Amino acid sequence: MDTMLAGRFHLDSKKFVVEEVPVPVPGPGEILIEVKAAGVCLSDIHLIDGSLVPLFATSDVVTVGHEVSGVIHTLGPDLKRGLTVGTRVTLEAGKTCGQCAGCVRRRPCTQMLTAGIDYDGGWAQYTLAREDTLISIPDSLPFDQAAIIPDAVSTPYAAVVATAGVRPAQSVGVWGVGGVGAHNVRLARLVGAAPIIAVDPLPSARERALAFGADIALDPAAEDFADQVRAATAGRGLDFAFDCAGVPAVREQAASALGLGGSLILVGITPRPLTITEGLTFNYMQKQVRGHYGGYPESVTELVQLTAAGRLDLAPSITDHIPLADAADAIHRLENKIGDPTPKNLRPSIFLCKKNPPSGWVVGGRVLEGAPAPTAFR
Repeated sequence: MDTMLAGRFHLDSKKFVVEEVPVPVPGPGEILIEVKAAGVCLSDIHLIDGSLVPLFATSDVVTVGHEVSGVIHTLGPDLKRGLTVGTRVTLEAGKTCGQCAGCVRRRPCTQMLTAGIDYDGGWAQYTLAREDTLISIPDSLPFDQAAIIPDAVSTPYAAVVATAGVRPAQSVGVWGVGGVGAHNVRLARLVGAAPIIAVDPLPSARERALAFGADIALDPAAEDFADQVRAATAGRGLDFAFDCAGVPAVREQAASALGLGGSLILVGITPRPLTITEGLTFNYMQKQVRGHYGGYPESVTELVQLTAAGRLDLAPSITDHIPLADAADAIHRLENKIGDPTPKNLRPSIFLCKKNPPSGWVVGGRVLEGAPAPTAFR
């Protein structure tokens, strides 16, 4: 039986292990993808540290990774789309369950499954994908950039254009300028938001925000923070405040910065309760709180089109290329913000990318040969 390298999280022991596993075989309606790039996301960190618990896990061990791109390697039976071997694709970060009442009635799924959390994802040499979750990508779109579209880009994209519905000249604040937050800034600028205020305690993150299109970048701990927001919005306050950090203190500050009819958009996830301590003024100012999760059905396709058309350059979003064997190190680096990007080299995402599988893995232009031994990360 053919085997491959995969980054697996064992739910029972809470251990992450890079190990050899059988190459999966596509069943009806499925396609085997040769993975070319897979992103490392904070959701992966939250899964491994226990703060994100799978709601619909199909096994006690799962291959991590929901930001994936590659090429079609093997076609399963009973396919309907006419996809061919060798086609370059990116994978949607989740899929419908096919079992709930919504799916049975061909309505929105009420039990959406997330790749790399509820079922096997793409931190592997090969991964299975249901054919309806594949989006073809042009030759001009590099695999590493294509990989981040289904989450790091599509999540804030859907938050901006769908959940919030930002219109030109509306004011936007973005709290937390990591991978998702940086793209939130860029996408808000793409739709014409003005002004765009980025908020982050890290000076390097504020520099990143300005490079990605923010008009102003503020330290949330600044004594005159509220005054700066009022000055930037001509005293009106924000139309939309995006919480991309998932931190209660952020939500409190963001809600207080909203103007009349303003909305707080919860993009960042956290298991902690949502609390808004603001009293009468929240009602008087007709403020709103809107939950947000992931993209919408066409967001990945639209973003591929925007990127291919040159409207969105994702090259600055790539931090590094790390071998799959060193996935534990990638997790450690992201979790501890090691190597935080400088203003000159703004790359908030980390990638596990491979070349010429299975013999070589690209590491910053260097190719490491041979299959490494399993490694563990706790």
